[in-house]
Amino acid sequence: MSAELEVIGSRRVAVCAEDGPLLAAECDVNDFLSEAMSLDADWLVLPVRRLGPDFLHLRSRLAGEMTQKCVTYRIGLAIVGDISGEVASSDALRDFVLESNRGAHVWFADDEAAFRKRLEDAA
Repeated sequence: MSAELEVIGSRRVAVCAEDGPLLAAECDVNDFLSEAMSLDADWLVLPVRRLGPDFLHLRSRLAGEMTQKCVTYRIGLAIVGDISGEVASSDALRDFVLESNRGAHVWFADDEAAFRKRLEDAA
């Protein structure tokens, strides 16, 4: 899976590499979570490039499965990268992203710098 642990403020963050296996099916959710848990991470940063083609199609339920498991196991989830095209073409996804970003457990950020700033500001 190859995530690297970084410490941002007091948070332990598992940052997934840009390249690697995709989060493309429900069975993949556990692989990503296991990686974060093995690093004792508080947050998992997942680049958009690592999302399978159906992840942002909410009817696939994959995004919901991933976010629910992260909340259950108390691991924050940051989806990092540009999804503006997908958000513009789906009212449901737009609402999901807006609601997620209002919370404290699942965030969508345009880039890693934006995530880091938000995490530092939240401390």
